Amino acid sequence: MTCRQMVELVTAYLEGHLPAEDRARFEEHLAICDGCQAYVEEMRDTLEALGRLPEERLSGKARDTLLAAFGDWQTDDR
Repeated sequence: MTCRQMVELVTAYLEGHLPAEDRARFEEHLAICDGCQAYVEEMRDTLEALGRLPEERLSGKARDTLLAAFGDWQTDDR
């Protein structure tokens, strides 16, 4: 698994939604990649912090800005 592939799967990994085979490949990559280990920890911390933020506290403008920023986000396998 490449770092780019790992980044695309990190949310599914943290939420426990990866199939066993993908999870194993993900964890094999983490075992050898310090950069991805740091990235996963940052994402874990971010998701934990955002999980405590009630949706109603997000203004309509902030929500629209986030949706616009990520709405057309596409990944590639470079």
